[in-house]
Amino acid sequence: MLRLNLAREPWWLDLGLGVRVRVEPLTTALMVAARSDPIVRRLPEGTSDDEIAVIFGKALAERAILDWEGVGDADGSPVAVTPAAIAALLDIWPIFERFQMGYVARGLELAAEKNASAPSPTGSTAGAKPTARPAHPARAAAPARTARKS
Repeated sequence: MLRLNLAREPWWLDLGLGVRVRVEPLTTALMVAARSDPIVRRLPEGTSDDEIAVIFGKALAERAILDWEGVGDADGSPVAVTPAAIAALLDIWPIFERFQMGYVARGLELAAEKNASAPSPTGSTAGAKPTARPAHPARAAAPARTARKS
């Protein structure tokens, strides 16, 4: 069953290392806006999947991150949420990975949830029950008879 979360409120996501971000819910509109970002659209053919993931992740984060805690400059002063600061934050591998897993993957759980199903009761899956009786050994070995033409 598809479970809809109709709450459209921003929420806090813990990214580790003392950082947490307040994010918009991951919606179709947000994903489409990130895919339409000029930087994403101008990617040359042949760009590696890893490069695309980083560029798209940053474009999505720019639209999703509203506020944060635990992000400071070299002197420890709080840093404002800006596209450049978001990109710098996501250049830190554990932060990027947590954002991908905690935000992007969490939003995509919906896709996995809608594709789940129980084993077919008449199919060949592990949970299926046989629907035909076993063949009788003597009958299985006998050659098939053909009709004779007169």
